[in-house]
Amino acid sequence: MIGVVNGVPGHVLLVHGAVVLVPLTALFLVVCALWASVARRLSWLVPLLGLITLVLVVLSTESGEWLEERVEESALMERHTELGGGLTPWAAALFVLTLVVWWVGRAVARRPPGAGGRQDVPEDDRPRGGGSGAARTVSSLPVRIVVLLGALAVAVGATVQVYRIGDSGAKAVWEGNFSQSQGDDKR
Repeated sequence: MIGVVNGVPGHVLLVHGAVVLVPLTALFLVVCALWASVARRLSWLVPLLGLITLVLVVLSTESGEWLEERVEESALMERHTELGGGLTPWAAALFVLTLVVWWVGRAVARRPPGAGGRQDVPEDDRPRGGGSGAARTVSSLPVRIVVLLGALAVAVGATVQVYRIGDSGAKAVWEGNFSQSQGDDKR
């Protein structure tokens, strides 16, 4: 559990990482789902990014629960906490789909040219023979379309959830705590 880091609540620090990594992971997920050649080039980096994102979201949520016990209760804070708890399933789905896209990208790369396989794979990297039935199924167009649609849905859902959580957190912290006029002293 990360409570305080250098005098600042850990949640404040961790959440900024999650705000950047969730949409970034979502973007990489969709790009790799659209283009198997990109998925192949990035290889295991996108699933690793998905795992780091998931861990960061879990740490942000746990540190937020720690912080919630130490701040004044309000309806805005309750809303933020409620929304924040809903990000972990989205981050888990992002991670799982990065693994699926990586796996499908590998199957597409291994598919032989005569079976509708990738022509941009160097000949030395292509398998000999007809390829397995599983590789043909996984790399088929209908499977790739389903994976792409799932990736799009999860990417959009996770990004929207991050926005909603961030908006509610900003309102919980800042609403009524600053002046809209320059030079007003709220002391």
